Amino acid sequence: MKFEKKSLKFLEKYLNTSSPTGYEHKGQEVWMEYIRPYVDKIEVDHYGTCYGIINPDAEFKVVIEAHADEISWYVNYITDDGLIYVIRNGGSDQTIAPSKVVHIHGENGIVKGVFGWPAIHTRSNQNEPTPKIENIFIDCGATSKKEVEEMGIFVGCMITYPDEFFEMNDRYFVCRALDNRIGGFMIAEVARLLKENKKSIPFGLYITNSVQEEVGLYGADMIADTIKPNIAIVTDVTHDTTTPMIEKKKEGDQKCGAGPVVFFAPSVHHTIRELIIDTAKTKKIPYQRAAASRATGTDTDAFAHSNGGVPSALISLPLRYMHTTVEMVSKEDVANVIKLIYETVLKIKPEMKLKYH
Repeated sequence: MKFEKKSLKFLEKYLNTSSPTGYEHKGQEVWMEYIRPYVDKIEVDHYGTCYGIINPDAEFKVVIEAHADEISWYVNYITDDGLIYVIRNGGSDQTIAPSKVVHIHGENGIVKGVFGWPAIHTRSNQNEPTPKIENIFIDCGATSKKEVEEMGIFVGCMITYPDEFFEMNDRYFVCRALDNRIGGFMIAEVARLLKENKKSIPFGLYITNSVQEEVGLYGADMIADTIKPNIAIVTDVTHDTTTPMIEKKKEGDQKCGAGPVVFFAPSVHHTIRELIIDTAKTKKIPYQRAAASRATGTDTDAFAHSNGGVPSALISLPLRYMHTTVEMVSKEDVANVIKLIYETVLKIKPEMKLKYH
């Protein structure tokens, strides 16, 4: 699967730029720089959600949305010996932390550290320690709290993983934070295609990259009230359930390489979902189906439940190893999500009937 060179260059730069929840601004700057030629106007709200607008004066408004933040850690406590204990910022997984290199975003710049762990020789098989928030710690090479603070590290400093983007076997994109900056990439590509293909749309299109999804959908909640859209199409990631130790009876049956995943859930509007499925069938875009019993757990819920109810739908990208530093997505699926959103946008009409019968 081939992508434009400029698109891949943007994707690599965007993924490699740290964008932890609450501190998304550096990643957002990269994103805005890329979409600027493809939109008529760019706006940023008070907390950092960015959106490019095509046809900003149009009364009817359609949002295509992803979230920009990545999971991370906060410095929570510094011992007298200079070791650092942490708390989560989002759904960070403590089981992958031991032996990982980290970037501590201190007041004097980035400081490298490592999540330490006792050597296997020192552990008893009958009392094998399990990584927990209470026992994982970061060693930044300091011998005292004073030395740590002299490095510019204090309680509240952000900690991220430095793992960078690469392609694997010409089939997958691999990186930390594909959840969900790959979504920001895909909606940006929709904007690019609309511009370069000289497509005219009869409504305002708001290409929206929201903050703070990982801690409660807060960015989407705020921006939905600001934009007040008539329709929202959200893209996020979902689990590839074909990998080991995942129960399909619980998590469903979705697979990387088999196409975008269209969700069925209470917050997903029937008319918008059926428009997406009809588009996939008409344009011969492979797709999968998944269900969520209560909430989707994505920004779809925030948009759907805002402003008295906004017709919303969710197109998800299958992903392996979510919330690790080796998240994987199929390049073919990425291309097909872009195509599905693009073709669906071209089918939307302001006069379409959105109320249920």
